[in-house]
Amino acid sequence: MRLKYLTILTSAVVIFSGCHKPHHTSKKSSSEELLRVKVSEVIADSITMQYDFTTHLQSNYDAVIQPRVNGYLLKKNYESGMPVKKGDLIFVIESNLLSTTMRAAEAQLYSAQAQLAESKNNYDRAKPLAELNAISQSQLDQYRAEYLSALSSVKSANQSLESARLQVGYSRIYSPIDGIIASSNAHTGDYVGPGTQFQVLTTISNLDTLSAQLAIPTSLYLQYARRGNSYENRNLLSDINLYLSSGEKYGYSGIYDYTKQNISSTSGTISIVVDFPNPNLSLKAGEYAKVKVGLGGKRYKLMIPQQAVSRIQNIASVWVIKPDNTAEYRTVELGESYGQLWIIENGVSLGERVALTGLQKLHNGMKVTPYKAE
Repeated sequence: MRLKYLTILTSAVVIFSGCHKPHHTSKKSSSEELLRVKVSEVIADSITMQYDFTTHLQSNYDAVIQPRVNGYLLKKNYESGMPVKKGDLIFVIESNLLSTTMRAAEAQLYSAQAQLAESKNNYDRAKPLAELNAISQSQLDQYRAEYLSALSSVKSANQSLESARLQVGYSRIYSPIDGIIASSNAHTGDYVGPGTQFQVLTTISNLDTLSAQLAIPTSLYLQYARRGNSYENRNLLSDINLYLSSGEKYGYSGIYDYTKQNISSTSGTISIVVDFPNPNLSLKAGEYAKVKVGLGGKRYKLMIPQQAVSRIQNIASVWVIKPDNTAEYRTVELGESYGQLWIIENGVSLGERVALTGLQKLHNGMKVTPYKAE
């Protein structure tokens, strides 16, 4: 019996073992194991480099109001900080003494004119008498000298009267320009004019045009400026745009004005002044803003996405995907950034493909599956 049971058990083990076949793991094809890499082509375009400058706006020019005559201030005919027009009366200075001087000059002129009339009559009467030898030549010469002296006295009196009239006119001060007038330290009743503590009454700022100074580093200026007159940089700048502190772009483009005379010894910059129209007086002098300008005109440049560039210890590199879809490591010489792109000065050629993804996984000669970036 024991032998019978052992035979049956052995047969069962053999049958059970025969029901299981060995499992073999299938290998994936080599094409399914390749790393998928997003790529972008090296492009080229004629571009103008854009630069941002943080600056502040200032009045195009200020007119300093200084009285030309001395006297007591009778009237201030304006509101501080408000616009005034050219020709508006803004100050009145007492003119009584000046008027007295003018009347004296008028009287002096009348006296000189009377003397001139008398001397002219004497000379006119003496001329025919001299022809008849009724008077001597020396007497005629004396009459002529008196006439010429009286004529000179009239001219001098006229000049004195004109000067006195100007002095009286200077007692009324008018705005020389359109602009915003500042407050004055002088008050009604103060003695103002040359030699007093109120030699300057106020200033008027022209605000229909505002200026901004662009401090351009000398190295950057020399990179883009053409050889020639270093004070004429009209063609150096283009697309001059102003952005307000809110980030909003100002509605009027700027124009080149002039280049300042000297290079700043402290910052090593060249200051170029640009102007912005302000017809609605929406801009204020002293306001901080950002000015974006194009420098140097259009230039042909190679560019790649910034995403493709790795930078370690000032060494910039990219992975180039060659036509056979193998990866090649290259160092590149970077130019400046242009939006989301890097300008490449050396290291890649137009039309080559650079990897945008998988940069940490790539190695030289590695086969990949590239696909284009949108």
